Amino acid sequence: MTTPLPTTDTAALPDPAPDNRHPLQIPDFRAFWLSRLCGVLGTSAQSAAIAWQVYDIAREKEGIAESALYVGLIGLAQFLTLFAFTIPAGIVADRHDRKRIVSFVLMGQLLLSAAFLAYSFLPHPPFWGLFALSAVLGALRAFSAPASSAIGPMLVPKHVLPRAIAINSMAFQTGLIVGPALGGVLVGFSPRFAYGFCAVLSLIAASLVLTIRTPTAPDAPSGSKMTMLKEGMAYIWGNKVILGAISLDLFAVLLGGATALMPIFVKDILKAGPEMFGLLRASPAIGAIATSFLLSNWPIRRNAGPWMFGGVAIFGVATIVFGLSTSIVLSIAAMIVLGAADMISVYVRGTLIQIVTPGHMRGRVSSVSYLFIGASNELGEFETGVVARLMGPVGAALFGGVGSLVVTGLWIKLFPALFKANKLE
Repeated sequence: MTTPLPTTDTAALPDPAPDNRHPLQIPDFRAFWLSRLCGVLGTSAQSAAIAWQVYDIAREKEGIAESALYVGLIGLAQFLTLFAFTIPAGIVADRHDRKRIVSFVLMGQLLLSAAFLAYSFLPHPPFWGLFALSAVLGALRAFSAPASSAIGPMLVPKHVLPRAIAINSMAFQTGLIVGPALGGVLVGFSPRFAYGFCAVLSLIAASLVLTIRTPTAPDAPSGSKMTMLKEGMAYIWGNKVILGAISLDLFAVLLGGATALMPIFVKDILKAGPEMFGLLRASPAIGAIATSFLLSNWPIRRNAGPWMFGGVAIFGVATIVFGLSTSIVLSIAAMIVLGAADMISVYVRGTLIQIVTPGHMRGRVSSVSYLFIGASNELGEFETGVVARLMGPVGAALFGGVGSLVVTGLWIKLFPALFKANKLE
């Protein structure tokens, strides 16, 4: 996730004179923005290819429910390493040069994509290898998120930071949703195309980061690593807007993991081929891109809390419609609405978190936010796979959609300050 506005540290450029340029007209920020978009697009496309390949291999010998569980276990493999490394990665991002961290991670992603590509050429690839490589992917993402989120605000003048935050947040979220859609399209030809696509984008992203000339090293920390960790956790726990926002997304995504079920629905419920998988996987991106375009021109400025909760509620309803659908047209429409609703909620949440967090904590708060929000996608895939094993894929989708609605209502009661949040400035 993108991270907050800097306050007392050197995380923003001096602003001696007004600079009315659009953030993307600033060369270093533009290079960073393009790099992040490429990186997220690549890894997200790769994740879709992994899910399809795992389910396709499993269906050669197993039934639908057992194969769905294998897809969930891939998500669990990523979650375990995300959970293990995300908090330490936040401390690393507050102690070391963020540009160097990001460049190392991107080169690691390039090597990992090459490993997935090589693995796909094996005639009978064992599952343990895919699980091991997925675990490495989770670790790389853990170190990428806080460092990447902390760089953006360091590259623009202070008075354009709010706009830069919105652009950065939407780039990340669009990449997170569009990437799997592109991966789905490429999988229609072969998973190898998706792995090669990720490798190329990782190389481009790393090259762009290396062109940034603005210093990206944080101020020297004043306390030990444990002190920094305690300070960051205490701040998040005490700020109910931040705690409510990241925990709402955690439980909504954890329960509403309909996208993890797409290979199962396409193959065994909608009775379609990989081409339809690509089209269905692209549907959330259509809704997200259209919504991000609208938000970039007509940003939400008031009633931030109701907008965020409304987005999560619509997300749940769209998941229920997807679970009940036996028509590819209706399923696509439900996924378009789901993507649009998700973009609204993440846009509001991301901007709120960035605005209210002090600059010297942005690495740690970003790491916790990513642990809650980013890792919940992988844990949600595991939860969906387990529920699909017990209740079937349709039951799992309905369970997730209803659960998202229940969480929305419960969080309005538990976090009234978040629901009453008004200005998004």
